[in-house]
Amino acid sequence: MEFVVRNLKASFLILLFVILPVKSFANDADDLGLCPQLREKTPRAPEEFLKKVNPLEKNQKNLKKGKLLYMVRAKTLQCKHCHGVNGDGRGEMASDSFPAPRNFTCAETMKAIPDGQLFWTIENGLPHTSMPSYSNLKDKQVWQIILYIREFAK
Repeated sequence: MEFVVRNLKASFLILLFVILPVKSFANDADDLGLCPQLREKTPRAPEEFLKKVNPLEKNQKNLKKGKLLYMVRAKTLQCKHCHGVNGDGRGEMASDSFPAPRNFTCAETMKAIPDGQLFWTIENGLPHTSMPSYSNLKDKQVWQIILYIREFAK
């Protein structure tokens, strides 16, 4: 009997502290693709990153490589799954993301995000959100992705 009570208590604690908070963070469909997207709680990159500007030339080669990473090659999960094939923040996994994925098609939002913030976010991920780290990518690959995602807002 004691074993059953202990397991019930453990199950209740798991439900209370793990499952319910995650469920409460789930986005409403209305949050997906918002323009502009306000993110007061998004961690800010350190100053040395905020000053960074994409060093790559915006040309067909870099854009093509950025697209390939965004759509196919980025690991563990390709960007398109959350941010969408069209960059609108409505990918197949978007409704399970917290906060809603960035809508890269929103020019107002994208103008407000420095290259260095995007670089830092992609490289490090965002703690306590669904945005994973892509620290396995080379700097050049991150910059190529940034060139590509900035094209969505044009």
